[in-house]
Amino acid sequence: MQTDTLIHARWVIPVEPEGITLDHHSVAITNGEIVSVMPSDRARQEVYADEIIELTDHALIPGLINAHTHAAMSMMRGYADDLPLDVWLNQHIWPAEARWVDEAYVQTGSELAIAEMIKSGTTCFNDMYFFGNVTGHVAIAAKMRAVIGLIVIDFPTQWAQNTDEYLSKASELHDEFRHTDLITTAFAPHAPYTVSDEALEKTRVLADELDVPIHIHVHETALEVTQAIAKNSVRPLERLSQMGLVTSRLLAVHMTQLLDAEIKTIATAGVHVLHCPKSNSKLANGFCPVRKLREAGVNIALGTDSAASNNTLDMLSEMRMAALVAKGSSLQATALPAAAALSMATINGARALGLDDRVGSIVVGKRADVTAINLKQVNTQPVYDAISQIVYSADRSQVSDVWIDGEHVLHNGTLTTMDEDKLLYDVQTLGDKIMASRFDTN
Repeated sequence: MQTDTLIHARWVIPVEPEGITLDHHSVAITNGEIVSVMPSDRARQEVYADEIIELTDHALIPGLINAHTHAAMSMMRGYADDLPLDVWLNQHIWPAEARWVDEAYVQTGSELAIAEMIKSGTTCFNDMYFFGNVTGHVAIAAKMRAVIGLIVIDFPTQWAQNTDEYLSKASELHDEFRHTDLITTAFAPHAPYTVSDEALEKTRVLADELDVPIHIHVHETALEVTQAIAKNSVRPLERLSQMGLVTSRLLAVHMTQLLDAEIKTIATAGVHVLHCPKSNSKLANGFCPVRKLREAGVNIALGTDSAASNNTLDMLSEMRMAALVAKGSSLQATALPAAAALSMATINGARALGLDDRVGSIVVGKRADVTAINLKQVNTQPVYDAISQIVYSADRSQVSDVWIDGEHVLHNGTLTTMDEDKLLYDVQTLGDKIMASRFDTN
């Protein structure tokens, strides 16, 4: 067999089937596709490659999938910490965004986010932010896979002034990226409390026509639910259900406030839950009932939320947090095993985004989105169980190499498709301007 790239690894963790670790295996890649996964001794005899990579101390896993984030908000990292969501959002984040968010801001913020994600092993992200055209082109330039959010929100922003303009721009964005290999789209109405019935219904119709998911914050806080009942006489999820939005197309973010009957409803409908445990904990929003959702058969994916509320885009630490919070909140040590947490960060995210035929596992025929983690470090030795070490012990500094669509985008810890020095200069320059404005009384 002749291939472009042959990676020999100490461990290959395909994720499908869940919990399996292949010792001393190799992955062969041709034209960006995984063409073989086989024992390394056999691969050395049968496979000829233009590039051979030896990773004798590493585990190969599918590229991590960040199922919910706001990439450009990386420029707000640390801007307003230690506050409840309503104060954080209304008194700090939204006013700052009103002043600063434009194409240049989104360009720099998206570059910063993508660089961080690649360096921590993420190969695909599901975004929800303004100027999605800019973020999409930044991702393409960096050779990063992304789902770009088609924003809908009731109030005017620098991106659009009203519902019709939001939806018009959404259709334009979808058309702009529909023929690209790395970019897909999803409608991204912000939340039930910021999007009217009329706008949600129009979004549902367009999502059906374009065959794309609907990505929305739902049941994020107890206050959100209480206010929704006062205003609409029903809980937010019931309101969405009445409009025909509770389907397998729905990507429901956070979901910390769920009744048992609601869990049954979303399980029956095939709704995907995008779980953000670190952000939920930092903003004191509550705990997503992961154990109950898993028992009901709901597909749960993992996201970091933004760097403004996390404060990292590190999916390795998100897996660990998800496993620990699930155990602690349910008082069951088996609530979320390590292998299931890894699935949430890979194949479950791919399923939610409609990409599981392409990515999410190291399987022949899928695109080569692969991450290598060096486990020969003091914090991950000895290795009795590679999956357990990755979820509970490894940190992002151990991510050495990343391939996206077969492209070697991180080589021995160095970004190959981005200029990190220039990026850091641009971030510092913009950050200084934002900082100065906080003390500007004019």
